Amino acid sequence: MLIHRTLRTSKRDEMIDITREIASIVKQEQLADGLAVIYCPHTTAGLTIQENADPDVKHDVLMRLDEVYPWEHPKYRHAEGNTASHLKAMTAGSSQTVIVSGGKLLLGRWQGIYFCEFDGPRNREYAVKLMKG
Repeated sequence: MLIHRTLRTSKRDEMIDITREIASIVKQEQLADGLAVIYCPHTTAGLTIQENADPDVKHDVLMRLDEVYPWEHPKYRHAEGNTASHLKAMTAGSSQTVIVSGGKLLLGRWQGIYFCEFDGPRNREYAVKLMKG
């Protein structure tokens, strides 16, 4: 079963916790055991699993990605001017797979699922594929 979701980002770079939304989908679809695959169909956004207890982690991650991939660089050639967002998305990745056990996402105590915006603000989407087993 494939479910599509949309969201509106509000900043050029941000990490939006979508864990509750994914857990809600698992509950609504009554998936007891299996996999939830979350996919981002964008080349300037991604998905990651990261700590969700301390908001400073998101700040630090985004800060360091900016340092590694600065928005402007004299050797960038991409005409749209958003090379950094492509590099950040490539680093984060376009999908995450989470085990579902007993009707719940099998995440660590401090883990959350994040939609990572690197070229916003924009209207975005992601897909969730639930598989029994």
